[in-house]
Amino acid sequence: MTICEHCGKDDRRQCYDSDISDEAYAVIEPILAGRPKRKAGRPMEYPWREVIDTILYVLRVGCQWRQIPHDLVKWWVAYRWFRTLGRDSTWQRIHDELHLQVRRAEGRQDEPTACAMDAQSVQSAEGGEQIGFDKFKHCRGRKRNLVADTLGFICARIVTAASVSDRAAGRQVLAQASGRHRELALCWVDGGYANAIDESIIAWSRENTGITVEVVKRTDDMKGFKILPRRWVIERTNAWLSAHRRLARDYERLTETAEAMIDLTMIDVMGNRLAGGTRWEHWRTMTA
Repeated sequence: MTICEHCGKDDRRQCYDSDISDEAYAVIEPILAGRPKRKAGRPMEYPWREVIDTILYVLRVGCQWRQIPHDLVKWWVAYRWFRTLGRDSTWQRIHDELHLQVRRAEGRQDEPTACAMDAQSVQSAEGGEQIGFDKFKHCRGRKRNLVADTLGFICARIVTAASVSDRAAGRQVLAQASGRHRELALCWVDGGYANAIDESIIAWSRENTGITVEVVKRTDDMKGFKILPRRWVIERTNAWLSAHRRLARDYERLTETAEAMIDLTMIDVMGNRLAGGTRWEHWRTMTA
């Protein structure tokens, strides 16, 4: 037995900075325990917390699954559970529960009423499905289409090929956001979603989702970097994602695993927010 220099507890290994906080795990544990039990098979060799810590290690460090340190869960066990919990929507349920707890901790209503939408093109490091070229960002890979509440926490996400236009993907992610959060009524976007020629997404959103889309544009006399009202929140969310090295580029072959990695990132961020961790303070200082 060793004494962990971070938490001061006896443990079989030293803690990593990527380990999940006690506050976040207290929210996650009932959801994991409530999963349907398998009718047959061996009992779990590793506790749930070790499995979650191993998956978060890959997310934060950005290493290959086979390069997981030997004092963590075996790589094939961690990868199998990562894929299993993604396929049965457990990651999404954990994400939504943490989102609810964070909003309550901030003194906000349970359901957000306003949001911001943006797309982030990311270069692909591997082959796989839905790989395209974004001619505006000169990027070959995928595009992360996000809707985030006024705190910057994600309400909906869809990963598409980078060649898919913002307006086409925006319809999909807005529909997902309105289905998951019925109280959403206002969404701020940049000029890429609507212009003088084609403002169809504004009318489409009002008719199909009930969400009013408001475009926040730069003025003609604005030069250099300026913080734009409302839009800076979603830009900070993009920075949170990129701070996790697994998401600095798109290493996933499937879009469903890319979306699961986004859910895991927000689980990590919101978990540290609940714990008041130093990493959250560092990110807030770095990206505010």
